[in-house]
Amino acid sequence: MNLALAPETLARWQFGITTVYHFLFVPLTISLAAITAGLETAWVRTGKEKYFHATKFWGKLFLINIAMGVVTGIVQEFQFGMNWSDYSRFVGDVFGAPLAMEALLAFFFESTFIGLWIFGWDKLPKKIHCACIWIVAVGTILSSYFILAANSWMQHPVGYVIDKATGKAQLTDIWAVMTQNTTLVVVFHTLTAAFLTGGAFVVGIASLHLWRAKRKQLRGEEPGEKQRHQIGAMRTSLRVGLVVAVIAGLGTAISGDSLGKVMFEQQPMKMAAAEALWETKAPAPFSVFAVGDVSKGHNSVEIEIPGLLSFLSHNNFSDAVPGINDIAAQEAARYGGKPEDYIPSIFMTFWGFRLMIGFGMTSFVAALIGLWTTRKKFWLAPQFRTGENEVPRLMLTRTREMSPFFTTWSWRIGILTMGFPLIANSFGWIFTEMGRQPWAVYGLMKTGNAVSPGVSQAEVLTSMGIFTLLYGILAVVEVKLLVKYATAGPDTDEKPPTKDPRLRLPSPGAGEPEDADKPMTFAY
Repeated sequence: MNLALAPETLARWQFGITTVYHFLFVPLTISLAAITAGLETAWVRTGKEKYFHATKFWGKLFLINIAMGVVTGIVQEFQFGMNWSDYSRFVGDVFGAPLAMEALLAFFFESTFIGLWIFGWDKLPKKIHCACIWIVAVGTILSSYFILAANSWMQHPVGYVIDKATGKAQLTDIWAVMTQNTTLVVVFHTLTAAFLTGGAFVVGIASLHLWRAKRKQLRGEEPGEKQRHQIGAMRTSLRVGLVVAVIAGLGTAISGDSLGKVMFEQQPMKMAAAEALWETKAPAPFSVFAVGDVSKGHNSVEIEIPGLLSFLSHNNFSDAVPGINDIAAQEAARYGGKPEDYIPSIFMTFWGFRLMIGFGMTSFVAALIGLWTTRKKFWLAPQFRTGENEVPRLMLTRTREMSPFFTTWSWRIGILTMGFPLIANSFGWIFTEMGRQPWAVYGLMKTGNAVSPGVSQAEVLTSMGIFTLLYGILAVVEVKLLVKYATAGPDTDEKPPTKDPRLRLPSPGAGEPEDADKPMTFAY
């Protein structure tokens, strides 16, 4: 049988495709929930309609994402029983605990209070309604925490024993699983990356609407009342998105540095593979760019930063970083087999690591520039001034009005970089999972021993084809829904609730309120 079509390889392809696709929705769901909650809080506190319109607009996009995330996540879970039954049998007692906590606690928060938020606009007091979306936001964060704790256990297993009778891993300390340093750092890094994704998403869509408004203004078209309200909501959204992206981008860089040091301690092969460092070096450089076959142990052309890999590993610029060949020999001596069996795909880890950093930090830098150029009071607005006998000349005047970005190219950059964090997230997961190979659970179970033994090549191909087709259909639905509602902009014709829903309840001794709900004449 061709190794490229072995059931193990196909099962890995299927899980990789579904995981990367599912994770397109996760960071947007986490960040948009919190951004929507923050905007609604601003509306509750100030009563300004621009916050209400922004809340409704981003809340609608949030609902589309969370619906797609739930559907793709449920489908993804089927694979544990289909293609990875030996893995599920071995780690089920440990891996299943945080997943069960996620379903019982976090998913309950999300599913229950999101319903109250959707249908409670005119039925709940404003503060209670706002609290519902905050509970949903907390639920999304809890959900990610439990799932990342399970994945971190695969990267660094703790809090377990191997049952001698059954050969299975048994949970002994759930607190160790939930609070080990791998979990804490991974959660911090993933959440900051999620908020960078959401911030860039908000900036991109807000930039599109404000660019359209600017073009109409340059053509001499005066905005109507509805468009002015939309511009106000989008200006506010732009600033919120830029602030979120800058703070989250800085957090992503800091947490990424911490994660690199934890990774070096627990999985030194992954750090060496990220640099394609075949031989031990002191100090170890970091290649910003390379031309050549990194899997062959050399590059024909490369741009290096001296000592940077040593800093990422040891927090100094001089210590040695072990190379791929030395680490592979050590693991072969410890676990058996040949050294080459413990070398992951160097091409994917090397370039995945760089694409993750490159796309993520580009969004951060773009947001930083955007935050500076959209600051109030100090933006220089181009205007033409003429006197009675004076030739028109271009003047740069200070204005108190916030004007989004300074040039047309800045608008385009804001729109273009909207998807960069999504690309960075995808390559980050590819690097994390492929850099751990050949291990499904590091040091305990190899990927080849984790697949379902009774599943044939044809069966995996069938399920992979069905899943890919299903996810392709969902992608079309997702894109169409997002494009439809994102390009339409906020519905500024909708007015915020003005009456306290509690007025619907009759007071003792009083007649029925004018807006009270009428009794049903018939019901099932």
